[in-house]
Amino acid sequence: MGATEIREPKQQRSIEKKNKIIAAGFQLICEKGYYNTNTAEIAKVAGVSTGIVYNYFNDKKDIFIAAIKTYTDKMINPLYDHLSSLKEPYDLPSLLSQFIDIFIKSHDITKSAHEEMMAMSHSDPDIREYFCDFESKTTNKIVELINHLGLKSTNPNEKVHIAFGMIENLCHEIVYHKHEYMNYEIMKEEVINAIVVMLSN
Repeated sequence: MGATEIREPKQQRSIEKKNKIIAAGFQLICEKGYYNTNTAEIAKVAGVSTGIVYNYFNDKKDIFIAAIKTYTDKMINPLYDHLSSLKEPYDLPSLLSQFIDIFIKSHDITKSAHEEMMAMSHSDPDIREYFCDFESKTTNKIVELINHLGLKSTNPNEKVHIAFGMIENLCHEIVYHKHEYMNYEIMKEEVINAIVVMLSN
């Protein structure tokens, strides 16, 4: 079925079916791996026919990208909302601590699911393009919010990208890696201190 025949559901029942397909596809791909999952299996777990799947998606890659978008929106939108609602005066260390806490809570995905997404971002050009676009949009959005808060800094895009990577790594350590020899409260403080220094220049 060609891409021109793919439709966007309008009715609530159809939207729910599409969401079930996305959830089932993400579950199976993260459990079995992308290349060990097929569309028929996704349809079975979602409780729909294979034909219904192809009403909304070209293939399993489309399903996986839709699932990743759902996950990343769920992860980043609360951060945008929180930053947009802030009132003066701003305490940057406290702000970063809240930012990190929200980000940690948003990482409610299993380690195997995360690893599958990262593996696909390295091996598949479409998935990689999605993540690159996501990083670009996220960086630009946070820079806009920083400017809105009156936090002026040189080279903000580069610094926000670096800061985001540091926070992402911290979240992965706390949620997924859990090294027993690490004190994550201290690590969090070090990340905050490093970002404050970087954004203050």
